Amino acid sequence: MKVSDILRSKGNTLYTIAPLTPLAEAVKMMAEHDLGSILVMDHGDLVGILTFREVILALNNNGGALGNTTVRGAMDDHPLTCSPDTELDEVRRMMLERHARYLPVMSNRQLMGVVSFYDVAKAVVDSQNFENKMLKAYIRDWPEEQGSKAD
Repeated sequence: MKVSDILRSKGNTLYTIAPLTPLAEAVKMMAEHDLGSILVMDHGDLVGILTFREVILALNNNGGALGNTTVRGAMDDHPLTCSPDTELDEVRRMMLERHARYLPVMSNRQLMGVVSFYDVAKAVVDSQNFENKMLKAYIRDWPEEQGSKAD
């Protein structure tokens, strides 16, 4: 299974924000849309990602207040990315090694979407459930052996 399979089932809605946007506005957007991450774009290019982790760090660094902090001041400006052709096993390894909960998906510098740790886990569980169903159907339809009679 590839990242493109997850994106296909996920839909096309992407939330982006400009780097000079006040962090308080980004937090409001995240809360209103139940987002764990927002992709930070500048002139059509991905320049970072803002997740709840960066928001919590900014709050901690500012004594519990967002103050005048901008998205640029809080975002991860070197996010780990993958492509639509990246295999799911590789994405899981990448996410675990870097403790990344969200991965922007890029294809030739074009933003294609974002996959979350939840998306990856759901895809793995769905795939295993399908495989289990197919194996059970195969076992249930197992042909009887011919010519083996007990004497």
